Amino acid sequence: MADAKVIPFDDDRSRGGGAQRPARRRSAAGGRRKAEPAATGEAVVSPLPGQHGGESADGGTGKPPVPAAPVASGAPGAGEVPDAAEGAHDAPQDAAAPSAAGQESLGAAPPGAPAAGVWDRRIAGGLAFLRRRITGDYEVDEFGYDAELTDQVLMSMLRPMYRKYFRVEVKGIENIPAEGGALVVANHSGTLPLDGLMMQVAVHDNHPAGRHLRLLAADLVFMLPVVNELARKAGHTLACAEDAERLLQRGEVVGVMPEGFKGIGKPFGERYKLQRFGRGGFVSTALRAGVPIVPCSIVGAEEIYPMIGNAKTLARLLGIPYFPITPTFPWLGPLGAVPLPTKWTIQFGEPIETDGYPPEAAEDPMLMFNLTDQVREQIQHTLYKLLVQRRSVFF
Repeated sequence: MADAKVIPFDDDRSRGGGAQRPARRRSAAGGRRKAEPAATGEAVVSPLPGQHGGESADGGTGKPPVPAAPVASGAPGAGEVPDAAEGAHDAPQDAAAPSAAGQESLGAAPPGAPAAGVWDRRIAGGLAFLRRRITGDYEVDEFGYDAELTDQVLMSMLRPMYRKYFRVEVKGIENIPAEGGALVVANHSGTLPLDGLMMQVAVHDNHPAGRHLRLLAADLVFMLPVVNELARKAGHTLACAEDAERLLQRGEVVGVMPEGFKGIGKPFGERYKLQRFGRGGFVSTALRAGVPIVPCSIVGAEEIYPMIGNAKTLARLLGIPYFPITPTFPWLGPLGAVPLPTKWTIQFGEPIETDGYPPEAAEDPMLMFNLTDQVREQIQHTLYKLLVQRRSVFF
């Protein structure tokens, strides 16, 4: 059985075949359900007849005013028209919370709403989501990316691991532009590609503009059943120059890990030592699209599966690039596949601008080599800096 093909991202030859799917444009979902006003328990006193701003409370009669019955704030009172949107947009949104569109579609209520109202909205939002999935009333792009499914399901599945298990700390998220294309280049490690998924959640949940990261993945990802469909739905595509350039020209944030299998399958003794970045294919793509390159350094992924050996013969029989041997796998069976709960840090560095270069710069091998080396050195330097600052692998 042949070995899996390594990412051909730096190859300038055209790639054909299953790089993208025909676009499926579907109608948007039905109208939105109005937000229910939050009952705060504040009393609203209605003015008595004849009582105006310049008159005394007793209307000149000398009699004490009769207080009106308390009315819950947000509930319809005399002469009042309830505003369904009041309070729904005034509360600050948590930077790590899902996007506003995702909360609204799932039926999330504004802060302070009654518990019964929250659950009613959640149930209604969930039923509406299921109805759209069953009837096909949703939209995917030409690469198979399903934004609604990613926001409401896939990110929700990854978020507990991101927040509670790996406790990811994100730095420099402002270095990813608020609009327009950008190429995020990161180190790759960990035996299994969990670092790419955690980086996707980091951008999705922390960027002020709510941007989405579209990862470029190896051929092997799209050869595996189930994984293939989930990768497409989450916005990933083949790591070839054509797909990457199309995404960048559409203004997407694209993520690439040039080390490929050399990085993710390196032994534990070489942790945090960057492997070769190829021939600079990602730099050529960024130059053609005129987008900035954002270096990204990930600390913590190297220790989740300490790879102390590689069963190469078994890997060749299975058609995979390596077969990892760790202190727990395969000795403990499925339990050995549970990653260690290390503490992660993801730092996005200063962007390297490319829009100042002429169009023919993408064909200059010396320029591509220099820019590739600059990106690699910046990531490596940041890794060493973060390792010095780290107190412990697990804290």
